[in-house]
Order: sequence, then C-alpha cells, then structure tokens
Amino acid sequence: MIPRYSRHEMGAIWEPANRFALWLRIELMVCEAWAEQGQIPADALAQIKAKASFDVDRIDAIEREVKHDVIAFLTAVAERVGPAARYMHLGLTSSDILDTCLALQLVQAADLLLADLAAVEAVLADLARRHKDTVMMGRTHGVHAEPTTFGLKLAMWLEEVRRGRARLQRARAVVGFGKLSGAVGTFANVPPVIEEFVCARLGLTPEPVSTQIIQRDRHAEYLAALAIVGSSLDKFATEIRHLQRTEVREAEEPFSQGQKGSSAMPHKRNPVACEQISGLARLLRANVQAGLENIALWHERDISHSSAERVILPDSTILLDYLMVRFREILEGMRVYPDRMLANLKASRGVIFSQQVLLALAKAGAAREAAYRLVQRNAMQAWETDVEFQALLLSDAEVRHYLGPAEIAACFELGYHLRHVDAIFRRVGLL
Repeated sequence: MIPRYSRHEMGAIWEPANRFALWLRIELMVCEAWAEQGQIPADALAQIKAKASFDVDRIDAIEREVKHDVIAFLTAVAERVGPAARYMHLGLTSSDILDTCLALQLVQAADLLLADLAAVEAVLADLARRHKDTVMMGRTHGVHAEPTTFGLKLAMWLEEVRRGRARLQRARAVVGFGKLSGAVGTFANVPPVIEEFVCARLGLTPEPVSTQIIQRDRHAEYLAALAIVGSSLDKFATEIRHLQRTEVREAEEPFSQGQKGSSAMPHKRNPVACEQISGLARLLRANVQAGLENIALWHERDISHSSAERVILPDSTILLDYLMVRFREILEGMRVYPDRMLANLKASRGVIFSQQVLLALAKAGAAREAAYRLVQRNAMQAWETDVEFQALLLSDAEVRHYLGPAEIAACFELGYHLRHVDAIFRRVGLL
C-alpha cells in the first residue's frame, strides 16, 4: 500500500528523497514482474533487490552533466547494482516512471488533505451545535434581511466542507492511475501484464489507454478540487472578516497575548489570518488555470506541462494543507459575541419583520401590491426616522384597516423565523 504521512510531512511528499524512493520502488516492481514472465534471471533479480539504492547528491551530480533526471537516477542506481542493472527499466520510457510516481504522490497528498478536511469538519460540527440557537441577523447584499442563527451559518459551512471532501475523494480516484505502456502507449516493448502487476501492488488503477503520458485532464480535475476547497475557505474567512468589522463586531478571529495589530494604532485587532487565507486561495485558483493549459499537448506528448507541474502540484497541495490547518486554528479560537448579534438585529428598528406583515395583510384581504406599498412605506420611514417599525404600523390607518394591535405584534415574533432550525440540523446530521 502507499505510505502514509502525517500532516507535518506534506512537504516531504515532494522532496527528492521521496520521489527517488518511489521511482526505485516502481523500477523494482517492474523487475519482479519481468522475472515472473521469465525475462529476468532469479539471481539477477536478487542482486538488483539487494543492491539497488541511491544517493541524492550523486543523482544531482549526474543530472548536471546529462540534463535528464531519470537517466541520472538510473545511472546512479546502476553504479550500486552492477551488471544486473541491465535488466532495469526494460521496455519503459521515462514517463512510465514519472507519471506513475506522480500518481502515488498525489494520492499521498490527497490522503493528508482529506484528514485535514475531516479535522475542520469536526470543529465546525461542534461549533454549529454550540451556536444552534445563537440568534443573529441574516444579511443579503450586506443589508439586514431576516433573522437566522450563527449555528445555521456554521452548519452551512460544514455541508460545504463535506462536499469539498467528497470532491477531493473523487479527484483522488481520478488521479490514482499508473502507466507503464512505453514510448507512445502501445506496449510495444512492455506487455500490459507488467503494468497490471505493478499497479496492483501500488494501489493504482492501470490507465486504460495512454500516450507517452497519462492525460492531464486528470491532474486538472485534481487541482480544481483543491481550488474549490480553498475557495470555500476563502468564503468562510471573508465572512469572519465582515463579522469582525467594527460596525458589526459579532465574531472575530483569535488575537493572541502579545500580538500587535498595527505599528501606528495600538487599538487595532485586524483579521490578518483570515485575510491571509483569502489571499493565498487566489494562488490555488491561479494554479488551476495552469493545470487546464497542461491538457492540450502536441501529438502523443510534449513536455510543456512538466515544468508547470513541478511548481503547481507541490505548491497547491502544500498550500491547501497549510490553509486548512490555519483555518481550523481560527475556528478553534474564534470569539463570538451573541449580545452584539442581538443588538445588531434590533438596530434596524424591526423592519426585518416586514415579510410577516406583508403576508398578514394579504391574508387579511389586502391586494399584494397594495400590501407591499403599505409595508414598504412604513419600513422606509423606519429607516429614515429611526422610529420603530411596529409603532409606525400601529399608527398607520390603512394598515390598521386590516390588522389589529395583536395581529401586528404577532408579526414581530422572533421564534417564527427559527422554528425550523432543528429540522435543518437534523438534515445536516447534527441532531
């Protein structure tokens, strides 16, 4: 099976030592497969398995001369193996090793990222339950709309993270294909049984049809899955940034003891961690563009994709790993201010209950357009005069023609908006 790495080892997946170790593992498995076909003597196979190893510095020294990484690797290994090394790399082209190794690295990285997502899910689920009934203002276009709860906002984030995890699981499967089919994918010098043997032992699926390489739509999909997760984190971080604004002040990211917010203004507590997430998520999205450009290659293969992949694949996986760990830390230390949420809810003088009034007027016999005009007229007056919306309705003769004081008061019951919160939480699996 593919080796597992801890979160702190995401970078190690992309280090030369891991890459060369995977190359060697693939080469040795190919030798074993050829030996089963009777094409490598048992004593030669034993010698290869006993002596095959590498030194990164020696590979680098050879590559500086030959300008080819796989040839440098094979030369360095052959120096240690001796004459039996002639049986290594039989029938293969460099991309057989490169692309199969890359699939292993991307699967390793996906496993770490899936663990990161699971950790974020756990924190969000706990926070959502804790704030299920923490009432706050729901906003559309940044403007007060109708009441909601902070727990519902967090439950929505949780569902989005779950979709991101499912998307990444699919991308892991899409990219988990190996290829050992030779120079243009025809198996001219290496039969399909070799590929099947090796892929089975690596936990990969044989690529059904390839050229010299595995086609790059797979890798583009993988990058897109990472970028969508990153964009979700950007979305959540942007919301926290909005909630931390002085005029809102309903929640804020952690601010540690001794932390400074500004070189000039000692009072500042800026949402710098959330802003960092928003900024770095842009790099993930930009890398998808390069991944899409890599799909279109000349004939059976050129190498225009290779140089880009050496940057975008390590960078995207390492970056998303960092962003998810950072976001989880933000969630774990986030400050939430329920009293401020209630104060903000009341700040718009009750106009947030306008839809109940509209529905009550219609139910009482008013034409919808007429009812809308009555409600909007009083709501605008509440905005502009800072007078309570309910008081204005009570003093409006046209409204009172349809609704009495008790009926108007019933339109301002907060519980009306929140009576289905438990049903939503059950749908999300939080109750």
